Amino acid sequence: MKTDFDTIINRRGTYSLKWEGAALFDPNIHWNDETIPMMIADMDFACSPAIQTAMHRVADHQIYGYTWHTDPRYMGSIVDWYKRRYDTELKEEWIAYSNGSVAAINCAVETFTNVGDGVIIMRPVYGHFNGMIKEETHRTIAACNLINDNGYYTVDWEDFEAKCAAPVNRAFILCSPANPVGRVWKKEELAKMAEICRKHHVLLIADEIHSDILRKGQKHIPIIKATDDYSNIILVTGINKSFNVAGLLCSNVIIPDDNLRAVFMSQFGFRMPTPFAVGALIAAYDESEEWLDELNEYLDTNIEFAFDFIKTHMPKVKVWYPEGTYMLWLDFRAYGFSDEEVHRKIYVDANVVLQDGIVHDPEYGQCFQRMCITLPKSQLQEALERISLQFGK
Repeated sequence: MKTDFDTIINRRGTYSLKWEGAALFDPNIHWNDETIPMMIADMDFACSPAIQTAMHRVADHQIYGYTWHTDPRYMGSIVDWYKRRYDTELKEEWIAYSNGSVAAINCAVETFTNVGDGVIIMRPVYGHFNGMIKEETHRTIAACNLINDNGYYTVDWEDFEAKCAAPVNRAFILCSPANPVGRVWKKEELAKMAEICRKHHVLLIADEIHSDILRKGQKHIPIIKATDDYSNIILVTGINKSFNVAGLLCSNVIIPDDNLRAVFMSQFGFRMPTPFAVGALIAAYDESEEWLDELNEYLDTNIEFAFDFIKTHMPKVKVWYPEGTYMLWLDFRAYGFSDEEVHRKIYVDANVVLQDGIVHDPEYGQCFQRMCITLPKSQLQEALERISLQFGK
């Protein structure tokens, strides 16, 4: 492996939300120099050399004015990436820049639904969807709970169709791959979701921001490859998670249907990227594929280590080996502790910050924790050892 993912890089003093924004996550956390944060989808690894070079090139220009992706490599890089990685044909006119995936999803919900309408999500799911639907867009959450089969989650198809059939439910936000449960949806599952949504005139918004983070042998299927009818589909993607550049706010919206895209863009408007976002995307897709492959390989080893450690030292914790993303979804219920006790043992006594399961599933997430394993193995081991001392066998 050419890339060094083992070196610990000190991120304090670099405006890091993960390392210095503790109060935003839990004002009661006693944050100190020994705290190990593992709660946010943000990696503690250096970006690829190509991205670093591109950032220096942009910075050295000394002018950071209004920017547009005038370089044809921007759109061309996205089209080439999808063809190369996913065997999926895109057209450049389908693609629009977005300053973050959540901004695009918010706009889609606001454009195609009305205040009070229902938006379907499959819990457990990325926790920000809850607040985005209720507080930001003032819609109603229609929760379709996934079926938990000893840690492996599947769709409750009867409930999903019932939710789609209800006239008040106008949109469905799909997390693909699924955060936090780690499912990489099969083509037949995606095709069935698309078919049910189309049948009941429900907009399907696919958040595929983690699509490049896959375990060995897994294959991500973009939603537009799982169906031939794009009339109700909006796909959100980007380099933020895959290449550890979330601070650059570089996402893209892919809408193949001309009418759907025209309506969306009339509301989404003209959003300008920074010059750093443009440079990073081209460097990521054109020059950093080997780095991404090595990253996935390293994440495989981290997950394998964590999985084995938990099975050996905390066997009461149920954990399923994820197919995609870099999260572990940990079930502490067998210990018999309350949700508050589990939280205290990890966040206070072990001094490790994860993310409470109720963030992703307010109804059934008690005593679950989401762990992001995107840090050098030595820090991962230290975090797991601390937690195991609080629980044990």
